[in-house]
Amino acid sequence: MGDRRTRVQRRNAPGCSFERVFTSGVHPYDEVTWERRDVVQTNWKTGEVVFEQKGVEFPDFWSVNASTIVTTKYFRGALGTPAREQSLKQLIDRVVKTYRKAGRASDTSLTPNRPRSSSTS
Repeated sequence: MGDRRTRVQRRNAPGCSFERVFTSGVHPYDEVTWERRDVVQTNWKTGEVVFEQKGVEFPDFWSVNASTIVTTKYFRGALGTPAREQSLKQLIDRVVKTYRKAGRASDTSLTPNRPRSSSTS
């Protein structure tokens, strides 16, 4: 049937809270060893380079295939411009910011006054 509370009642509801479980106060990025690598994608038939971005940053344990897929499909910005994402950290920050913005816009989100454990808040 759905929630019968009014929008104002929902806005004043306690909301969600989360306890730190997997981190110890150190930023998660600092828990990973990062490396720069060149991503080059070639046409399998001709060997022609169809995509290239040098110096992208990924965790050292990521495969070349994983970093190629993320760089070619999910990094934003035009290649060769300062607007182009250069690191998985930038992509993660962008996605987290989008979810945080949507959460704050919803009635069930954390309120801006609640403490947050993420350094991206």
